[in-house]
Amino acid sequence: MNAHDALALVNSQEPEKHMVLHALQSQAILRAMAARLGKDEPTQELWGLTGLLHDLDYPQTKNQPERHGLVSRELLAGKLPDEALHAIAAHNSEMTGVAPASDLDYALRCAESVTGIIQAAVLMRPTGFEGLEIKSIKKKMKDKAFARSVRRENIHECAQAGLELDEFLKLSIEAMAGVKD
Repeated sequence: MNAHDALALVNSQEPEKHMVLHALQSQAILRAMAARLGKDEPTQELWGLTGLLHDLDYPQTKNQPERHGLVSRELLAGKLPDEALHAIAAHNSEMTGVAPASDLDYALRCAESVTGIIQAAVLMRPTGFEGLEIKSIKKKMKDKAFARSVRRENIHECAQAGLELDEFLKLSIEAMAGVKD
């Protein structure tokens, strides 16, 4: 599966517009993480596809959080390697019980979580991504009322994926800025 086909599959589920943006942002962050970690081009592509497709089932499972990720895994069986399918099921491990184990699992969990806090910060800024600093995001992460639904502990899992928090936040801001339109 290539990125074009994956995006078409995402859109076939008729997600809300913000969910498509979240998928594209997750894809961009995961590709950037894979590149930063020295992964080869096919692995970078796989990580990106995993980010793009991780919420494929959300329109169907938003009221059944215990199934979110599991349905996507079923829908994508045979279309993605097992490591990607496991990461998709594990990104919602708190509800699915599928524990993260690999660097891809942790990368997806931290990447898809950080999009919420960065996007919320960008929406509050008159300059958007321009001039957005790591320290601003770290301050927002400490404010539990800001982007309340974002699991901050998942963002810190960037360490299990191989990146320190500051490096991960910088990479995420840059990757998300690349898909802002």
